[in-house]
Amino acid sequence: MRTQHRTARTARLALAALLVAAPATVAAAGTVHAAPAAGTVRLAAVGLDDPHKKDIAMQLVSSAENSSLDWKAQYKYIEDINDGRGYTAGIIGFCSGTGDMLELVEHYTDLKPGNILAKYLPALRKVNGTDSHSGLGSAFERDWATAAKDTIFQQAQNEERDRVYFNPSVKQAKADGLRALGQFIYYDAIVMHGPGTSSDSFGGIRSAAMKKARTPAQGGDEATYLKAFLDARKVIMKQEDAHSDTSRVDTEQLVFLNAKNFDLNPPLKWKVYGDSYVINS
Repeated sequence: MRTQHRTARTARLALAALLVAAPATVAAAGTVHAAPAAGTVRLAAVGLDDPHKKDIAMQLVSSAENSSLDWKAQYKYIEDINDGRGYTAGIIGFCSGTGDMLELVEHYTDLKPGNILAKYLPALRKVNGTDSHSGLGSAFERDWATAAKDTIFQQAQNEERDRVYFNPSVKQAKADGLRALGQFIYYDAIVMHGPGTSSDSFGGIRSAAMKKARTPAQGGDEATYLKAFLDARKVIMKQEDAHSDTSRVDTEQLVFLNAKNFDLNPPLKWKVYGDSYVINS
């Protein structure tokens, strides 16, 4: 079941400004690092933006959002889950009531003028900020499913996912000194809670965590900081009925964290909402 919270473009711009204005604090200068032993090679950890790791991240999110690892089957997904955000749809849960569905269809129309969803742009602008289906309804649902077969619409969904959610969260996680697991924890949080700086957004959760623990970039312990972040996120999740089941944290992300799998390497085994999943490679 999809339970994302979305914010308008202004919140996204605020997050972008935050990323620019608040670079990671560098650990104390003058630290001496011992050279690796002769004959050894120190390999850089692979980040979540590696294509294989990114696919793993999408499967993990899809297990929580759609009870399936087949995230590419979700381009056609659309329903109203009665969370006050209108329609939720597509691979990342774009919502008609919170602006990102509108921006997706605008982007699709930029890429392919006259597409099957373009005629709904006036209605999407009208319902933005509400849970209304006015001007949308079953015809819109059918046309969304039709559009989902179009590779250009799939491209538009991928690009909006990356622009609004994936790229900003991974960039911030890297600046905070987090490896692939921490990058995924940030990504999953921004998918559900949206970008921004309010207390119930990704930025607000990060700020709350940083009051409890230092990021690795600030010289803190990675596991301690990530635990603080997940604790702060659970506080926000429990404030809303649509988010109150915290199993995607408790029986997924904390499982990986407790195993100290900071590079998010398979095999991965977890549960979400009581369902078991595995990624072997």
